[in-house]
Amino acid sequence: MDLVIVGAGPAGMAAALAVAEAGFSVLVVDEQARAGGQIFRRPPAEWGQRHGNYQPYAWARDLIERFEDHAGIQTAFRSTAFGVLRDGAGTSALQLAIHTPEGGRLVPTRRLLIATGAHDMSVAFPGWTLPGVMTAGGVQSLLKSQKLQMGQRLVLAGSHPILLILAEQLLDAGAEIAEIALARGLPRMSEMIGAVPAIPGHVALFAAGLRALRKIVAHGVPLSRKTIIDGAEGETAVTGVRLASIDGAWMRTGPVRQVQADLLVLGYGFNPSTELARQAGCKMQWGSASGGWVVAHDSGFQTSAEGIFVAGEPTGVAGAERSWAEGRMAGLHIAASLGAPLPPAWQKEAQNTLARAHRFSRVMQSMFEPKRKALAELSRSQEVIVCRCELVRNGQLETVLARNPFMSQANAVKLECRSGMGPCQGRYCEGTVAARIAMTRNAAIEDAGFFNANFPIKPVPLQSFQDLGDATTALQLPPPP
Repeated sequence: MDLVIVGAGPAGMAAALAVAEAGFSVLVVDEQARAGGQIFRRPPAEWGQRHGNYQPYAWARDLIERFEDHAGIQTAFRSTAFGVLRDGAGTSALQLAIHTPEGGRLVPTRRLLIATGAHDMSVAFPGWTLPGVMTAGGVQSLLKSQKLQMGQRLVLAGSHPILLILAEQLLDAGAEIAEIALARGLPRMSEMIGAVPAIPGHVALFAAGLRALRKIVAHGVPLSRKTIIDGAEGETAVTGVRLASIDGAWMRTGPVRQVQADLLVLGYGFNPSTELARQAGCKMQWGSASGGWVVAHDSGFQTSAEGIFVAGEPTGVAGAERSWAEGRMAGLHIAASLGAPLPPAWQKEAQNTLARAHRFSRVMQSMFEPKRKALAELSRSQEVIVCRCELVRNGQLETVLARNPFMSQANAVKLECRSGMGPCQGRYCEGTVAARIAMTRNAAIEDAGFFNANFPIKPVPLQSFQDLGDATTALQLPPPP
């Protein structure tokens, strides 16, 4: 292939179109059954629905239709990319290892674009591993793709605006929301003034937020501010939620109160999905407001690893519009790197779209950046599970740090007590482990670093490894329509 893209969200689709329209071969790999990513997740095709609800993104329908109808774009859905390899002959040729429904495949490619999106940021606190504790993205995914409403009586807790949009969707589905607990307070005057440049071109997005807020008020849902989750109660499942008042730094200031519920929905932010980029050797950089560790890149979205580009949330969690704009820009530069001309008019148009999207995302990132050390304080109890895959509790983590006073890196802690060595490879616990190290050592969170990502970056059947060495298992793709 000329280009393989991992991720069929807004960034991946936009890049695929830009490169395919320049006449190059493109393969898009995605774990889901249909294109769209998390933001545009759609019901199964068997339901007879081509489209879902794309509001307030007016450009989404056209993007998906053009992507699905383009004869030059091949797709491998329900497939997992689990590693990047270089040619064994000593050249720099790229190969992507993927697990498909038919088994393991090794796909040689001239260029690779990582557009793997983001995942919900996990927060460890007493009871967070109970059945009935879910992330906002997980609840929204089931609602969008399967029309499933989880739980009967819900509490939504977090700091990200996705909670308001999700609350509207849940109310439309007939859910009972006991309370929405937001960690931040009302926007300051300086924040409102700073948000003014983001309004042009984004009226629909602001209107969607106001519409959601009106519906929440109309349904009489209690909406508390400066309130944080303190714990989930229950023996075998959630029966109640503990909430506490906090100050501007998100530190607890008041007594804990209880709210009866059988589902706790968490929305404190998102982390970029950068495991594939890390395993491929791409340079990383810290940006707390952008989601944590993001992939470094140049103005053409090329990473430090030869032949590998990045676009969308792995460059920083910034929303669907910026992902779309970055994908378009990255696609143009990839096509240029393959030998196609880069028309100045196309580049200028992509730059203008990207600049407009950046103005909006910068405001959102500034207003809703999580207080990471305050969230890490929620796991201070000795018995709180920090790494749910390996059942590592905070007491074990603190013992390791106490016995090893010179240990200050997340990877060192990982080797000592196995946090981050389970199936999720640290996606759930990396942020908490790094924050607790930083608090213990009186250092910045970024000083603790990040977990290394090793091949395979995700669990796949052993048969897929055997298939990689079999020359007869070349990737079989359906012929173009």
